[in-house]
Amino acid sequence: MSKYIFECIDCKKHYLPGEVEYVCPACSEKQAPMQSLNGLLRCIYDYDQLAKQFDRSDERYFTMPGLEKWASIIPLESIESLPPLITRSTPLRPSTRLGYDVGISDLWVKDDTVMPTGSFKDRASSLVVARARELEYKTVITASTGNAATALAGMAASVEMESVIIVPANTPKNKLAQMIAYGAKIVMVDGNYDQAFELSLAASRAFSWYNRNTAYNPFTIEGKKTAALEIWQQLDYSVPDWVVVPTGDGVICAGIEKGFSDLKALGLIDRLPKLAIVQSDNCQPLVQAVLNNTAHVDPVESIETIADSIAVGVPRAGKWVLQSMAICGGSAVAVSDAEIREATCQLGHMMGVFAEPSAAAAVAGFRKLAKLGVIAHDEQVVVLATGNGLKDSQPILHSDQAHIDPIQPDLNALKQMMGL
Repeated sequence: MSKYIFECIDCKKHYLPGEVEYVCPACSEKQAPMQSLNGLLRCIYDYDQLAKQFDRSDERYFTMPGLEKWASIIPLESIESLPPLITRSTPLRPSTRLGYDVGISDLWVKDDTVMPTGSFKDRASSLVVARARELEYKTVITASTGNAATALAGMAASVEMESVIIVPANTPKNKLAQMIAYGAKIVMVDGNYDQAFELSLAASRAFSWYNRNTAYNPFTIEGKKTAALEIWQQLDYSVPDWVVVPTGDGVICAGIEKGFSDLKALGLIDRLPKLAIVQSDNCQPLVQAVLNNTAHVDPVESIETIADSIAVGVPRAGKWVLQSMAICGGSAVAVSDAEIREATCQLGHMMGVFAEPSAAAAVAGFRKLAKLGVIAHDEQVVVLATGNGLKDSQPILHSDQAHIDPIQPDLNALKQMMGL
């Protein structure tokens, strides 16, 4: 008997794991190209039975380094299938300085820049590769703007599995370097992420490759929910008032809601955090849907932004995000490239965290919502730092602060430069 079943978020029909692999067959028949996905599948567990077994004082929650600590509530047949590239619990770091000037004292940064391949996407890719191993696939494919691709390439390489990555032509060079180093087969398309996504779907069907695509594969959301489980544990088994999420496809937002919803279903918490989704003002379909309180997400044409990882004109998990916002409550905000650059420097200067622009967008969004009074001064806030700055350092290198004039190598020149 399986420890979980799938539930379609649209029609609510249930499926056993062997009956369906990616999305609800009935709802996906109505799928139009370049639209949010129909029929996304939510993993449902026997929460009453699990609640009898779930003991938060269990030693494994403190001694096991990776996702295996959550074995009872992740949808794998065996934790032995997890890749050896360990997706560890990441630090939850307090920061009074980062929130001081906007009046927030109880601020925490969930630092996923330290993940094995440098991003939050390792959580999803680890679980997807584990599932591919259980199903005996030899090749896994994904479309990505970079982080999902590098995470998949690294996890696949660690188990000697082939990865095929379809990326848009504007993918940052540092992320391409990672994929190359991990031995991925890279396909670069003369188009955007949304077009790469459609091609990857066609390729996985044509060549019988396992598809890791975000949202389309339900294991991506189950992997990302582990951040919520860690936050709960790291805050001494409590729930913050807000979780601030940099948002592209919407799967991190969906995963955070799913993790806290699972904890609530287990009777371990009695409320959910509010969600703040942050997008670039050059590409903000989910922000507009939330602020306008619409029942659907209208695709937009993605305009160039330094936050490439969240520049998604067709959010594939759009329907799930709107459901998550209805369940959790919260808000949404768009930030400019200038605000993102400033937030990148603030994270680095005040916390020693070097985040890529798409990750720093969450800090910019938090500060904007706090200044607007949407986040109250007495509320506890967790901001997700989802990707390492070494993945995309060009925005920093092209900033004014990167213009450094050389001096003569003597003490007087140094004193003059330092104003001493």
